[in-house]
Order: sequence, then C-alpha cells, then structure tokens
Amino acid sequence: MREFDYRRAHDVSGAVALLGADPDARYLGGGTNLVDLMKAGVERPARLVDVRRLPLDRVEPARDGGLRIGATVTNSELAAHPEVRRRYPVLAQAVLAGASGQLRNMATVGGNLLQRTRCGYFTDVTSPCNKRAPGSGCPAVTGEHRNHAVLGASEHCVAVHPSDMGVALTALDAVVSYETADGPGESPLTGFYLPVGDTPHRETALPPGALVTGVTLPPVPAAARSRYRKVRDRASYAFAIGSVAAALDVCDGVVREARLAFGAVASRPWRARAAERVLAGAPATEECFAAAADAELAAARPLPDNGYKVTLMRNLVVAVLSELAEEAAR
Repeated sequence: MREFDYRRAHDVSGAVALLGADPDARYLGGGTNLVDLMKAGVERPARLVDVRRLPLDRVEPARDGGLRIGATVTNSELAAHPEVRRRYPVLAQAVLAGASGQLRNMATVGGNLLQRTRCGYFTDVTSPCNKRAPGSGCPAVTGEHRNHAVLGASEHCVAVHPSDMGVALTALDAVVSYETADGPGESPLTGFYLPVGDTPHRETALPPGALVTGVTLPPVPAAARSRYRKVRDRASYAFAIGSVAAALDVCDGVVREARLAFGAVASRPWRARAAERVLAGAPATEECFAAAADAELAAARPLPDNGYKVTLMRNLVVAVLSELAEEAAR
C-alpha cells in the first residue's frame, strides 16, 4: 500500500481546501468502499481527508416539506429514522437491503452514493479496465459479465452501479448538495451520474474536489406507499442482480402516479421513465404493469450471459407493483 497523509477536517470549507491542496487526495467517510479499493491497489491516494466528524450528521425537515439528509449520516441511522420509515419506506428498505449491519453502522450517505462498481475487472489491477485505466479496454464485454449492464451500457464499459440507496433516491427525485472552493452547488440525482458513453472513468457530474454535503428529498405523497425489492444470489450480504424501487398512487383502480427506478442493470441507478409514462392513468392491473415493464426494457441490450436480467426485471416490476396495488385496494 502506498504511504499516505491523513488529515481530519473540522469544517466543510477546511475539508475542501485540504483536498484541493493535493490532486491525489480523497475524502474519507466510513471507508467501507475506499479502504477496500486501497487494499486492492485500485485507489492510491496521497492524502485522506477525514470528513466523518463534520456537522453533516442530521436528518431534518427541509423548507419545502421534504427531508434533508446530511452526508455523514450513517446508513443505519438513515434506515432507522422514524420520518424516513413513515414517509419514504422505499428508502429505508433499500438501505437495509445493502451490506451487513456492521457495514451500515460505518457507511455514510455521501460515501454510498459515490461508491465504485464491484466489477471484477475493475478491482483487479492486473486486468485492463476503461473505468480504472481509460483506453485500456473492457474485458467484461467478452468475458465474465453475468451481473453486468443490460441498459445504457457501451462497448467501453458494461459494469453496473452497486448502490441500493441510490436506486430509491433516484425514484424519489432526490437532490445532491455539494461544496466546492467556489461555493455550494446541487444536482438532481437523475443527472448526478453520467452516462457511460466513451468516458466510463467520469462517473458523476461533481466538479473536481467537490464534497457531498447532503441529500434533499422532496415531499412525495406517493412515497408513503412504496417498496424496494432486491434479487441477489444469496439471501444476505450480496449485491443485487436486479432491483426495483417503486412508489404507486392508485385511486379507484387507476394509477394516478407511479415512480420506478431499477438497480444492477446499468452503470447508474436507472429511472424507468418509459414505464412511468405507460402507467400514468392506466388501470392498476398486472397486464398494465407488464406493459410498462416491457416499454422500459425494450431498450435493453443484453450480453450473451446476462439476458436473464430482462425477464427477471419484468417479473420483478409486475410483482412489486401488484403488491402495492393490492395494498391500495384494501
């Protein structure tokens, strides 16, 4: 492991200044992803700027009636917060579906959103990888790609984003706040992650050196009836092979509003806009739910060994929406 300097930040502006003073520096939150990548030699920072003790550890009401979640709130704290559980159950469920209890106690909201892919070629420094070494190639296209992307990929990268939390936040139209040397900024989560295109090493729209300071959830009445469903190879402590975050507002058997986001099928949490358009004003039936899934998955371009994901996601969408519709009818 490369030797590195360690500094503990005492305020947001100080953290940004410390990182800006060294182009090879990295922010350290819970370290549940960064430290692993350092051990593997993927990340080799010259300096770690510890932001864990910054005053960004609260979940509090936002001015518009939503919630603001600080970047250093742990995953465990977020999932247990009574307002999150009451108003945004899909988010609490998504957080609890990720990792183990011990890791959730350490992992932070900001770090969760910025975690890197778990593609085996990315984490193996002896393999080429366009995400790690731009221009070196993507061996997953012809190699091991069973759990790789079927939506929005390119010949340059077919890896998927691993966050469960990010999928729920995408469905909820969350907004990411950040701080730079030039002042604060924000980005809707739907535009926070960049399309993979021919620059897979550019993963987010964050300016260089920016520190994520929080996430704001808008008031979403439909979110009170919402669900996160994750499919994985084993029952716990595993990354998704497919997941759905869904919120459904049904009145008299007709869909008034539907929100859908998919996980583990693209390089970023995938907002299912085409499916939402099909659902708006449609009968809340399994046939309509299947039609919505088909509309979204029509853009899928699976590789030889991951075509199963298309069928899996279709079935998952129908199952989750059907459950929510049944609850609404009670």
